[in-house]
Amino acid sequence: MSFKEKLQQSYTDSFLKKNGDRLTQVQGNVISVKIETKTILWIFHKLIATVLIKPDRSKTIVKCVYKRNRWFKKIEFMTLNQGNLVIVQGLKGIKGKKSKQSSEIIEIMNIRNLTTKKDLVATDGQSAPIKTTRKVKRMK
Repeated sequence: MSFKEKLQQSYTDSFLKKNGDRLTQVQGNVISVKIETKTILWIFHKLIATVLIKPDRSKTIVKCVYKRNRWFKKIEFMTLNQGNLVIVQGLKGIKGKKSKQSSEIIEIMNIRNLTTKKDLVATDGQSAPIKTTRKVKRMK
């Protein structure tokens, strides 16, 4: 095992030790998407995306929130339309917090849109598109 793989494995183990019981995923149709962007002094960009999802075979509605901050570069969020079938992977809220609402919200880590077959964050498990090469004849 190389140093890079050991480092990646230790990060994975510590993340699972800290947040293993909070990991969850929800599959369902998108009800609504609200994206808020803020720019502070043309340097600091904030993105807050709120997605409401109705899980399959359920009457409940799940609220999912995606928050990101970035310096200098504007943050892009994937296009989601009402009715798209998605899988949201994320973390449940902490139960120890005082407000009941925080435990019902899911912090988004990744969204996989099954309708358009696109991801918010690319994962290693997917194969890249096949690239073709051409043979070039060289003249002497």
